[in-house]
Amino acid sequence: MTEAIQYSTETPKSGKQLPDPSGFRLLIALPEVEEKTEGGLYIPDERRDAESVASIVGFVLEVGPDAYADKERFPNGPWCKQGDWIVMRAYSGTRLRIHGKEFRTINDDSVEAVIDDPRGVVRA
Repeated sequence: MTEAIQYSTETPKSGKQLPDPSGFRLLIALPEVEEKTEGGLYIPDERRDAESVASIVGFVLEVGPDAYADKERFPNGPWCKQGDWIVMRAYSGTRLRIHGKEFRTINDDSVEAVIDDPRGVVRA
């Protein structure tokens, strides 16, 4: 006999909301797409969502315990660290949304560059 599993639809009152990346994965926060263009025109929500999904920049929130541990694959050490802004391929990783904000888990070798300032970096 199997028991029914109960899931609460209430928002947890305590506890960590963001997942800890496992293995060789990184937890990435995506920048929010502006509501208006530089010229002052409003960007529709649908278009902003499409741009967010295709983002090529992200902020490294957490690094998994096995990320960059393979000395043969990463002889010069980690490609990035917690707190870095990175460039990655559009649509990389596993998408998740927590309280309306989009995050990704990506593999450690998906990082293509580290940048100081992500403003103005867009997909070509």
